[in-house]
Amino acid sequence: MNTSSLLLLAADPVTPAVVLLGIIAAIVIILAMKGIKTVRHAETMVIERLGRYNRTLNSGLNIIWPIVDRPRTIHMRYVISQPGTRPMTVNRTTERIDLRESVYDFPRQNVITKDNVGIEINAIVYFQITDAKRAVYEIANLPDAIEKLAQTTLRNIIGELDLDETLVSRDLINKKLGAILDEAANKWGVKVNRVEVQDIIPPADIQQAMEKQMRAERDRRAQILTAEGTKAAQILEAEGSRQADINRAEGQKQAAVLRSQGQAEALERVAQAESNAVLVVAKALQSGKVDPANYLISMRYIESFGKMTDGKNTKTVFMPYEATGVLGSLGSIKEIFKDS
Repeated sequence: MNTSSLLLLAADPVTPAVVLLGIIAAIVIILAMKGIKTVRHAETMVIERLGRYNRTLNSGLNIIWPIVDRPRTIHMRYVISQPGTRPMTVNRTTERIDLRESVYDFPRQNVITKDNVGIEINAIVYFQITDAKRAVYEIANLPDAIEKLAQTTLRNIIGELDLDETLVSRDLINKKLGAILDEAANKWGVKVNRVEVQDIIPPADIQQAMEKQMRAERDRRAQILTAEGTKAAQILEAEGSRQADINRAEGQKQAAVLRSQGQAEALERVAQAESNAVLVVAKALQSGKVDPANYLISMRYIESFGKMTDGKNTKTVFMPYEATGVLGSLGSIKEIFKDS
C-alpha cells in the first residue's frame, strides 16, 4: 500500500463511523461481561447500587447494571495459629461470601481461674453466615469480632470456675461459650453451631502437684481395695468358722439326743427288768419258797459288799462265816427266777 492509498482511506467518511461502532461494540461487550455475575453454590455476593445496598445475589447466573451496580468488597483480618509456631495475622479481600460452615481456631490465651491460677487455653469456633447483608453491614471484621468475643467470654467463664472445675467441666464451658457467642453473633447474621475447648494447660508447678496428687489418689485407691479384700476375706473366714461351729453344735446336739434316747431306753429296760423281778419275788414270797427275812438280809449284804469292794486302795476282803448262809439264800433266789 502506497501513500496515495493511505490518503484515500483517511479521507473516506465511512471509516470513522466504523471505528466508532467498533469502539461502542467493544464497550458494550466489556460492560456486558462485567454485568454478568456467576455465583457458585453455597456462595453469595452483596450488590450495591450507587453506594447503597441493592440486593444479595443467589447462586447461579445473575445480571447487574455495570458501573451503577458493584459487588461490595469485604476486608477480613484474622489470625492463624499453628502448633509450635507463633500466631500469624492474615489480611484477605474478597467479594464473595462463603455460606458454608467455617472453622476458626483462635490463638491460645492466658486466663485466670477463680482460685487465681493462670492457665493457657484455646478453643475452636464453628460458625455459619445465615444473613450476608448483616454480616457485611453490621460488623466491620467478622472473624476478628468472633475471636475477640470468644476470648472475652472465655475469660469470664473461666473466672467463675476453680482450676479443678475447669479441668473437668469442658462440656459446661463449651455449652456456655456457645450459647453466649450464638446470642451475640445473631445480630451479625451469624449462627454459632459449636464451640470446642482444645487445650487447657496449667503452669508447670501445678502440673507437678497434680501428678503427685494423682499418684497419691491411686495409692489410696490401691490401699482401699486391699483393705476391702482383706475385710471380705476375714468376713468369709468368720462366716466359715461360724458355720463350722453351728454344724459342730448340731452334731453334738444330735449325739446328745441319741445318747439320751439310748440311756432312756436302757433305763426303761432296767426298770422293766426290775419290775419283772419284783413280780417274781412277790410270787415266790406268796408261795412260801423263800424266807422273807433271809431275802432281805441277802440283798442288804450284797449292797454292803459292793460298797466294801469299791475302793481303789482295798487289798483284802474278809467274808464272815455267816456269809455262806446268805449265799445259800441267793442260790434259792436263783432257783426262783429259774423256775419263773
